[in-house]
Amino acid sequence: MRVAGLMAAVLVGGINVASSQVVTGNSSDPTLYDYCQQYQTLYTKIREQAVTPDSARLEFSAIMKGLQERFLSSETIPSDSLQRDSLLRTGTYFSFPIRGYTKSAIGGSRGEGYRGNGFDLFDYNVRGSHPAQDIFIVDRNQDTNDDRTGQPVDILAMTSGLVLAIETDWHPGSDYRGGNWIWVYDPILNGLFYYAHNNQVDVSPGQWVKAGQKLAEMGRSGFNAYKTRSPTHLHLMYLQIQPNGLPQPLDTYQWLLMAQLSK
Repeated sequence: MRVAGLMAAVLVGGINVASSQVVTGNSSDPTLYDYCQQYQTLYTKIREQAVTPDSARLEFSAIMKGLQERFLSSETIPSDSLQRDSLLRTGTYFSFPIRGYTKSAIGGSRGEGYRGNGFDLFDYNVRGSHPAQDIFIVDRNQDTNDDRTGQPVDILAMTSGLVLAIETDWHPGSDYRGGNWIWVYDPILNGLFYYAHNNQVDVSPGQWVKAGQKLAEMGRSGFNAYKTRSPTHLHLMYLQIQPNGLPQPLDTYQWLLMAQLSK
């Protein structure tokens, strides 16, 4: 069963999951939308190096622990790891994140493009790791359209979740490495999906998205992704939130192999 089925038509911490509209609660406790705003602000500060890595870790941990607590207290997601594992084994939990493409579009022969060692989300000066899978489209002229159809290519949510933050202000010459990106929090996995190098972004922070729902259109945004040496692709990263609230990158390759395809 997908998380959307578990959470349909319930009101959770300031978000009406049935309508995906943010609503205002009366509680003094942070709403889910408050957490989205906190995450957006923190990630911007990290990129601009306006916060020390240690301070960023503390802020990030508090946001993640707060999010997890809000979803678990709603009693709409399984809190037992065996229940979560059972969902993942059904083969229907994940959607392939690029419409019209299959596992053959994943970079490399067996997902070897993933390099998690040395990753540090909180220090913008740390380089060299690639804790992600790149998924490529057929775009030889690099106009971001599919050569086969002449149309933009949809980026889809790999799982259901809460849109935490987005970037839409990238422009050629900008040094934003991820370009126009999207962060989505999956409360069942207790992890974050990061979709980078988009052109058009079609979701907003605080919005609930279902697996297979359109998030964006494929782009070439990003400091390196914009360069002609880089084929047009989606940069897909997943961070598993640890008990201390800090992120650990996890290879999504096996999930991509079992993901449901969207035409």
